[in-house]
Amino acid sequence: MATLTRAQANTLLADGVTQDVKEAANILMLLERQFDAAVRHRSAELSTLADELTPLLEAMEARRQQRVNLVRALLGPQGTMAQYSATLAPAPRAAFEAAWQALEQTVRACKDATLRNGQLLAEQHGIMQRVLHGEEQLYAPR
Repeated sequence: MATLTRAQANTLLADGVTQDVKEAANILMLLERQFDAAVRHRSAELSTLADELTPLLEAMEARRQQRVNLVRALLGPQGTMAQYSATLAPAPRAAFEAAWQALEQTVRACKDATLRNGQLLAEQHGIMQRVLHGEEQLYAPR
């Protein structure tokens, strides 16, 4: 990887966060569609949504890793985003912090939606298993 100037690293960090804010919003929308498809038992749509989510999640992970590497290159191995933000001039800091906060909020919403969707799918799977294979012996002697 070529050596970057601080200004180039700052641009990459800001652009990556901005891109992640947009992508996280798209991911959240897809997760809502996933929930709707699960509720309505539309398995083909669930598969399509998984195919749409995968590249978005992989791209976000790559940008996250790039952020980690850039912050560590700028601030050392223990550098944090808060420490990085503190190094910025006031105007860029305000914009960066607003974008970072928006990203954190959307990522939390995505995590909550993922948990909800997973629980629904697990519940549906359990119900189908009971329908197909019957209940465990509920009244078995001890």
